[in-house]
Amino acid sequence: MNGSLFVNFPFIVVALLLALGFYTIGFKRNLIKVVIGVEILEGAVNMFIVALGYVKGGYTPIYTQAPQEAVGKMVLPTPQALTLTSIVIGVAVTALMLAFAVNIYRHYGTLDVTRVRRLRG
Repeated sequence: MNGSLFVNFPFIVVALLLALGFYTIGFKRNLIKVVIGVEILEGAVNMFIVALGYVKGGYTPIYTQAPQEAVGKMVLPTPQALTLTSIVIGVAVTALMLAFAVNIYRHYGTLDVTRVRRLRG
């Protein structure tokens, strides 16, 4: 029982982070808090990708330094590459969302989503 909890621990953390991110996006009115919720979701997805790519006892895929017994136990580099790409894209998306929040604040004078919707018409 305890062994399965430790094996599934990253996935439990991912589920909690996803729930927290969706809650923040869905129920918070401040645009900055919504951006933070999107960032929490991004972190959860990145953690999920890395957790899927984990191999117990696996070796890093650096072929020039790998020992002979590592030939069949190398970790696939694809999840790590996808995660790095996702982080770079996430930084750009965060900067764009924060730029939109600054422009909305300058135009409407508030970051409250419900007030911005009312002032739109």
